[in-house]
Amino acid sequence: MNQWITVCDENDLYLDAGVCALVNGHQIALFWCGHNNTLYAINNYDPVGKANVLSRGILGSLNGTVVVASPLYKQHFCLESGQCLELAETLVPTYPVRRYNGSIQVQLIVSLLGK
Repeated sequence: MNQWITVCDENDLYLDAGVCALVNGHQIALFWCGHNNTLYAINNYDPVGKANVLSRGILGSLNGTVVVASPLYKQHFCLESGQCLELAETLVPTYPVRRYNGSIQVQLIVSLLGK
């Protein structure tokens, strides 16, 4: 089952920076990328650094791939796929995200979250 959940107001996001939202007990990192004016939502947990810090990472682009660099060990995670560019076997979950009536909504796939 999928559901859209309002997590914040559009004005709560910062261009080219991340924010974290607690959604159904899970930390979701939200990014508004100015390069392509696109929203991204990924899990906030850095599986390499083993901490909830990805929302504090630096946005960038490597070879045309929009990424966030973890603030801990600087691995780059693709914001579209969740793939770690340095460690191909490492992924973080990504989530559909949209603007809706002035709010930011994330679509959770309940079976993946165990809820």
